[in-house]
Amino acid sequence: MKVTILYENHSGFIKGLLGGHGFSALVESNGIKVLVDTGTDGGVLLNNMEALGVEPDSIDYLFITHGHYDHTGGLKALLEARSKPLKVIAHPGIFQRRIALKPKRREIGIPFTREELEGLGAEFILGTDPFEFARGFMSSGEVERATWDRAVGYLPDGTKDPVKDDIALVVDLGDSVAVVTGCGHSGVINIVRHAENVSGKPVKVLLGGLHLAGAKEELLEDVANNISAKLYAGHCTGLESFAYLRCRLGERVEPLHVGKVIELQAVSL
Repeated sequence: MKVTILYENHSGFIKGLLGGHGFSALVESNGIKVLVDTGTDGGVLLNNMEALGVEPDSIDYLFITHGHYDHTGGLKALLEARSKPLKVIAHPGIFQRRIALKPKRREIGIPFTREELEGLGAEFILGTDPFEFARGFMSSGEVERATWDRAVGYLPDGTKDPVKDDIALVVDLGDSVAVVTGCGHSGVINIVRHAENVSGKPVKVLLGGLHLAGAKEELLEDVANNISAKLYAGHCTGLESFAYLRCRLGERVEPLHVGKVIELQAVSL
């Protein structure tokens, strides 16, 4: 399994790469390429793809972790850059309209309509339950929230948004699984436990945004004490929270940046 970070808050160490608020990663396994999320800005995404040698048409599937703008904003540009349709795996709630109130009232949902994206070649495969959509690739489906979560924002009627569409990509490594999460709104402990339940295998790696920015020490201690997986943390993890976990867990925690490549040994399926 190989993961290449294409969009992250921090640019990498290759000339020409751009950083920006958002997340996108290319996951390759069993000869299949799955793009997880598209970041905020299509221009930044396509720039980084070109710099890293990733052709838009080479992507077999797009996996959307949830319907926030910083994970879906590059979707239209990606579709326009392709010459063929693209299967999009997601939760049916990704098109839910959602709002933030700070620092001002604003829309934070996916900035395109389903019809607009389908007109550009998106073929949506939506589900709330776990399902394998390609050999070795599974959607977690809705994550059971047995402990704390990190849901944010509001629905148009003023109620808190539970972000039920927050799902994770589960990749089979043979004797274990790797999990890619966009923001971890479901709570990273819940995500790991859920992935182990649906896959029947231990989580070897948790990669992506962990949504721990501003988290209290007791939550960070909960993560340190309850997750044994290697953590590749970026995006909404927060610098202070990352530093705390790095101090607690040492080299078991690594930062993400654009251009970072992670390769994991997998037992043949």
